[in-house]
Amino acid sequence: MTDFAGLDMLLSRVSVSRLVEPAPEGDVLERILAAGLRAPDHGHLTPWRYVLIRGEARTRMADLVEAALRARDPEAPAALIDKQRGKFLRPPLTIALGARLRVDHKVPQSEQMLAVGAGAMNLLNAIHATGFGAIWVTGANAYDPLVQAGLGFEAPDTLAGFLFVGTPAEPPQAAPRPSLAGHVVVWPAHAEA
Repeated sequence: MTDFAGLDMLLSRVSVSRLVEPAPEGDVLERILAAGLRAPDHGHLTPWRYVLIRGEARTRMADLVEAALRARDPEAPAALIDKQRGKFLRPPLTIALGARLRVDHKVPQSEQMLAVGAGAMNLLNAIHATGFGAIWVTGANAYDPLVQAGLGFEAPDTLAGFLFVGTPAEPPQAAPRPSLAGHVVVWPAHAEA
């Protein structure tokens, strides 16, 4: 008999943006991070680099994001600065998803980034499986060279975004998902299922 408990857990995962304390820590956090390192990795290049931002470091991260924003847009309005700072001050834990890329390897950088993305998905699933919540965000802060350098990533290394992690402020609501029919085909088209 097939046990669908693990599959049901995966099917119930949603992105959670309203996060409060606590965030995972100790053995739970270590196991979550270990799950990230179990992602497929063509060439065994281990491109994953996770930078944990929590506690007082959140203020330093908000300062870094503000400096990068002001460098990109010296006329940035105060409301935008506050919004960008708040993104890193509110969640109890941010995991910067770093990619240590090898340009001199036969494995293309695009495949190395896919490994980083697969690791991020493993993290999201592990966070959900342990009863916490998270959301993966990208945007200007992830792509900004000043932010990347501030987190220890100089080209060709880069960021794949940030995971904001904590306890859901309210029970997560199931998100509508597309039907399989619009995304799955049997090839060739005349083959029987």
